[in-house]
Amino acid sequence: MDQAKIVCRHVWKVFGPNPESVRPLLAQGVAKTEILTRTGHVVAVQDVSFAVHPGQVFVVMGLSGSGKSTLVRCLSRLIEPTQGEILVDGVDVMGMDAATLREMRRHRMSMVFQRFGLFPHRRVLENVAYGLEVQGVEKSARLSKAHEVLELVGLRGWGHKYPHELSGGMQQRVGLARALAVDPQILLCDEPFSALDPLIRREMQDELIRLQKMMHKTIIFITHDFLEAIKLGDQIAIMKDGVFVQVGSPQEIVARPVNSYVREFTRDVPRVKVLTAAEVMRPRTPFTLAGQHRTCSSSTTLENLIPLVADHDELCLVLDDTAQCIGEVDRALVMRAMTEQ
Repeated sequence: MDQAKIVCRHVWKVFGPNPESVRPLLAQGVAKTEILTRTGHVVAVQDVSFAVHPGQVFVVMGLSGSGKSTLVRCLSRLIEPTQGEILVDGVDVMGMDAATLREMRRHRMSMVFQRFGLFPHRRVLENVAYGLEVQGVEKSARLSKAHEVLELVGLRGWGHKYPHELSGGMQQRVGLARALAVDPQILLCDEPFSALDPLIRREMQDELIRLQKMMHKTIIFITHDFLEAIKLGDQIAIMKDGVFVQVGSPQEIVARPVNSYVREFTRDVPRVKVLTAAEVMRPRTPFTLAGQHRTCSSSTTLENLIPLVADHDELCLVLDDTAQCIGEVDRALVMRAMTEQ
């Protein structure tokens, strides 16, 4: 795999005048609520490490107060981390001076916010072009780019409108277009769809998936909705009380939750649409290749496996990307995977 685009190592954020005083208390097992009561410090992010590779969508999922929004703001130092290492393309963000940091935010990272963050006094086209204006791009060039990106997000012809004349979903498309206009390598999305109605929210999720297939950005996406995380993420980190509880692919987390906290999120997930042959197969046996068998890809979902195994007891061979047999499934395995919790 390519070198990681973003690497975080042991990132902490403690709000308060003397954050180092908190570490010994945590080591003693003192609860964060008690630390707040005793010291007035808030432990928002605790010893978080992860890596995101180019073109990946890395979703940080957690309930309100879990620290996920603080974490994503630490990546660009909108919030200064207390401790840790943050690398973007191998360069230490923590060591950047103000000018270098500003350059990174203007050219390499863009952020999409929950509340859109549009300028009400500027037309849609001017909102989209704002990042290019900050970069010093000449007016005709930045407006031309803004028109191009508006068409990309499905808002052709809306550039002359003001934000209040658009629906919530359309406003979020403008926010997304503004982020994309500067052609960033990295998108930081802080619960961008959570203020939208459910139907519009699904539309925006589909829109982001469509755009990602075209543009292959590196995306860190924050959400409190596990179904949204499952839908969008290549990798998902479940966050609780400032700590990563589990990190893995959607299939891994649904198939093998590490504890009851994670399992509770997976309870209502449509397993037939998420789990694949790779998660439910057993290793092939010496007898597997004897005779003729049906085959499926390791990425075949249970939904598509069912017709292959439902009407007989024969094995279905699971093949990897090179058409090599890596395992086998049968009706009993598929039925068990559908009903396990």
